[in-house]
Amino acid sequence: MPVSTPARQRCHTVLAGLVTLATAVVVSLAAPAPASAAETWTETGSDRADPLTESQGLASVEVPANSPNRYTGIGTIPLGVSSRGWNHVGDPDASYNGYYIEPYQRDSGNSKMFRVQAPGGGWSEYVHTLSPGEALNNSWDAVSPDGQWMLSGEWGTMNRLLVFPTPGVNASTSPSANLPQASSVVLDHAVRDVQGCDFSGPTTLLCSSDDPDGSLFGMTKPLLRIDLSAAPGGTDVSGHVTALRQLPLRSACSGSFEVEGIDYDRRTGTLRVIVVSPGFCVLTDSKTYKFTRG
Repeated sequence: MPVSTPARQRCHTVLAGLVTLATAVVVSLAAPAPASAAETWTETGSDRADPLTESQGLASVEVPANSPNRYTGIGTIPLGVSSRGWNHVGDPDASYNGYYIEPYQRDSGNSKMFRVQAPGGGWSEYVHTLSPGEALNNSWDAVSPDGQWMLSGEWGTMNRLLVFPTPGVNASTSPSANLPQASSVVLDHAVRDVQGCDFSGPTTLLCSSDDPDGSLFGMTKPLLRIDLSAAPGGTDVSGHVTALRQLPLRSACSGSFEVEGIDYDRRTGTLRVIVVSPGFCVLTDSKTYKFTRG
């Protein structure tokens, strides 16, 4: 029986729809995955963050045994350090063998400083003269699991992280010599206003971003994961950036929150991130939020 014209049109419509659907499936399979969540971090609790002594960064310290968690804020800067112009401390980290490192910056000049406490308790300072084009700020440091390399970042919208030999741990470093930049992590996606990073594995970083804009990942204040192509060292490696979730933004006050430092404790699998509340509530309900994977 010959097909009528309306029936033929319906047949063409159905076939066209099937072709369109099949094409969409093929395109979706061929398209690169967006920089969005690849794992889940679930909030499990929080502690109040003191605005003077716990508002910039935090680190878990494994050596000596039973060491308390460390925090930084304007109130933790020693007078002898601030009097020399080092008036901002960022998010610290510690090597697995107990070297604790705080990043410092000042308002002007051409250098940044890393203050290192050895497991025995003594302090030393390592100054880095800025490389050409390097930003002055010194928001955070993250020590590689092997202890030999330290990552750091710059404020603003960036496509790289900086790599240094770990001061006090790497045998090539000395307090009496410039701490040189050794290499870079070249990111495949821009990041903005990173306030802290910590290694969660040999080639994996978790980072807290204070990004107020949201255009990079479709959310403001994201928790980021950066997967390195290889362990950091003296040559550049690449880094794949993924946005995992927005960090908590809860307060009795309205206004602009500030995401600060981050810490991952491999012994417990606990991730902690500081979020400072807006306005007057910086004094009352700023928090260190806790997360676990899954």
